[in-house]
Amino acid sequence: MTTVSDRVPVRIGNCSGFYGDRLSAMREMLTGGELDVLTGDYLAELTMLILGRDRMKNPDRGYAKTFLRQLEECLGIAQERGVRIVANAGGLNPAGLARDVRTLADRLGLSVSVAHVEGDDLLARADELGLGRPLTANAYLGAWGIVDCLDAGADVVVTGRVTDASVTVGPAAAHFGWSRTDHDRIAGAVAAGHVIECGTQATGGNYSFFGEIADMTRPGFPIAEIHADGSSVITKHPGTGGAVTIGTVTAQLLYEIGGARYANPDATLRVDSIELSEDGPDRVRIAGVTGEPPPPTLKVSLNSLGGFRNEMTFVLTGLDIDAKAALVRRQLEDSLTVRPAELQWSLARTDHPDADTEQTASALLRCVARDAEAATVGRQFSSAAVELALASYPGFTSTAPPGDGQVYGVFTAGYVPAAQVPHVAVHADGTRVDIAPAAETLELEPVPDATLPEPGTFGPTRRVPLGTIAGARSGDKGGSANVGVWVRTYDEWRWLAHALTVERLRELLPEAAELPVTRHLLPNLRAVNFVIEDILGQGVAYQARFDPQAKGLGEWLRSRTIDIPEELLP
Repeated sequence: MTTVSDRVPVRIGNCSGFYGDRLSAMREMLTGGELDVLTGDYLAELTMLILGRDRMKNPDRGYAKTFLRQLEECLGIAQERGVRIVANAGGLNPAGLARDVRTLADRLGLSVSVAHVEGDDLLARADELGLGRPLTANAYLGAWGIVDCLDAGADVVVTGRVTDASVTVGPAAAHFGWSRTDHDRIAGAVAAGHVIECGTQATGGNYSFFGEIADMTRPGFPIAEIHADGSSVITKHPGTGGAVTIGTVTAQLLYEIGGARYANPDATLRVDSIELSEDGPDRVRIAGVTGEPPPPTLKVSLNSLGGFRNEMTFVLTGLDIDAKAALVRRQLEDSLTVRPAELQWSLARTDHPDADTEQTASALLRCVARDAEAATVGRQFSSAAVELALASYPGFTSTAPPGDGQVYGVFTAGYVPAAQVPHVAVHADGTRVDIAPAAETLELEPVPDATLPEPGTFGPTRRVPLGTIAGARSGDKGGSANVGVWVRTYDEWRWLAHALTVERLRELLPEAAELPVTRHLLPNLRAVNFVIEDILGQGVAYQARFDPQAKGLGEWLRSRTIDIPEELLP
């Protein structure tokens, strides 16, 4: 009799990290090597807003249309190779996507069992649940609806808003027959799923030390070989670009997390328990993972239409940049017959003294207007800016002609008891199976900070960019952002843990100086993770700063200079 521990690892590949990722990736993953399951993550906070607006125009839409385009070419290949497909491309309409996948399969002459998972869409009950009246309201479901669909024989499973890691956890749990209280094993799969969910970010994409990777022209997509005990090996198909290293995996583990606990609906991953080791070329083992019960509530992604926005960007060239900016700001504000509810100015000093090109002699002054009324930030705003062209600072120019205002969104997170959220697996034959919430839960509390390492005795220092020895990965979580910083040796870790405090971070990133900042130590990863609250305003669609998803925040931090012991420098 075969036991769970005897079963061979399950090879789960990923072919999408966002709605708009490489269209050819599904075919590349199916034809590039052996796989058991192919997953795709198509959803993000901003994507749900986009899909919500799609659904307003056509109630039959609301899902990721590119997924169908990929299946047009790849569904037959997947069936021929025995690869099952699990993706959250259903967005706001998983039943509609499942229907259209069946239609596609019929047209292609394929016999494919297509199931879907639903229940996450709480829009009709949002007011009742205390979530207000948003455009979209979707709870983050877990993996057990996926498990039920796979156990019932589905070849393709599409879901709505499940957690990003769930499309990996579900196939692993189904393959090994894990129980819902196998928290350590499930958490191990959560870790693997978190690493591969963003596609090529695990294989060198957006990696601080990209210059160390021989071939970054076209990074391959990642694969997680998950074992029965929940441990895994992260790898990629042979011959593909990019690389899988302890560094690339560490970077992705730090992406969009908080503290030592990473809550998921099926288990809570203790990020501070993760151990990484090399397992050969382009192979990194994740082991030692500890899991805890999930929290009793589910996070709900809420997107609302916040109003209308418009912006004008002025090019300021040469001398007297500050005075030129002050002049046009005064003129524009004085000329507006109706002042928008919000008027936000920012001056990017991209100019250089005695520059040898006009572009490098120029700075950019950006004015963003927001208001509940479209007309207030429409042509009367942008035309007022253009009308200053012959009456303002010398060299007046702007980057775009006048235009109308555009709708912008606002993201907030809500929380609802898991028992109040339906979780339904819908089989290919229409059978509906209710998935019960977790029987064992744990109220999440902050983990006491890890003990600081001994500071060590270091000699003279030199003021150099932090990124000389440290990597970073940053990202958005609603209106907040995280910045994970890691180093590669123990001596560097001893220095980093003492040098990069909250106070020092605020000095290095003045935009965070007045904001709440929390630091978390992760010794196993030789990393510190900072959560900076409210730096993104009301979420990515609000566009509070020029980098609205905070993707470059970590690289800005790496560019800042700090005193580093010379013996740690390369």
